[in-house]
Amino acid sequence: MKEALSFDDVLLVPQYSEIESRSKVSTRSDLDSDNTYRLPVISSPMDTVTEVEMAKAMAKAGGLGVIHRYNTIDKQKDIFVACEGNPAVAIGATGDFMERATYLFNHGAKIFCVDTAHGHHSAMRRCLSALRERFDEDIHIMAGNVATREAFDDLASWGANSIRVGIGSGAICSTRLVAGSGMPVFQSIIECAKSTSNAALIADGGVRTTGDMVKALAAGADFVMIGSMLAGTKESPGEIFTGNDGKKYKVYRGMASKAAQVDWRGSSSTPEGISTTIPYKGKVSHVLADIQGGINSGLSYSGCATIQELRNKCEFIRQTPAGQHESYTHILTRK
Repeated sequence: MKEALSFDDVLLVPQYSEIESRSKVSTRSDLDSDNTYRLPVISSPMDTVTEVEMAKAMAKAGGLGVIHRYNTIDKQKDIFVACEGNPAVAIGATGDFMERATYLFNHGAKIFCVDTAHGHHSAMRRCLSALRERFDEDIHIMAGNVATREAFDDLASWGANSIRVGIGSGAICSTRLVAGSGMPVFQSIIECAKSTSNAALIADGGVRTTGDMVKALAAGADFVMIGSMLAGTKESPGEIFTGNDGKKYKVYRGMASKAAQVDWRGSSSTPEGISTTIPYKGKVSHVLADIQGGINSGLSYSGCATIQELRNKCEFIRQTPAGQHESYTHILTRK
């Protein structure tokens, strides 16, 4: 039986560095030849993560926002044309995907995220083929999600420019519990990074810290997609409310949760996510600044000035459970 590693199983070995200041580190990454970002972070297409304000904040920080698809075509268009820069827009792999894509393309959208839970599927193949036939190379297609190199290679051959890698690992995803299917995202990155295709690799799920982001980039990811780290901020969709404890909160939910399914399509099939409340975090700019600083720091510890250099130079070690415990701020659990 094959063994699979998660982010907590590994650490990057610190290496000699001549970087005088972490501000000199470059975290620029290419989605394709026309779309380069100075922060390799993408906000998730969820209705409690990315709409107008989050897309604007992501663009200002140098990253990319993906406007969710859980609304009407007109509503998604309205969100897109209020936004600054060129955010991505999500579409499905079935149903109204072509109508939605055409309408959004006619209003200026150029980056489309075909957003499905299981991307290695005949519906994805048909969708990508239809999009390429209709738009040729006039659009960037982000597709997923996948867990294996075979799936990554297939989506690339079907027409995807970038591919979301990660199944069953999101903070509010229950796919592995419900379906017993999935793969640790770190292992998926390692496998998919072996692909010889030109598709960009987007690590999606399982990322809880900036350290995990650095590990993902070192293992071969070009970008990291996050949801829970951005949820609960001022710019995430949803109302701020005060709990019984007097503290402020916002709702964060998986798009496969029962609550989300009922809201956007009127009924629920087998839920593969949950809905919860999380503490209000304030402005997302502070979160994104911490992310930028953490990634810069991670590159510096490996003596690397760029992501590509990190990928070529990095050295991973596997840590024991005792090492994992030592890695945490363990003063709070010391007996």
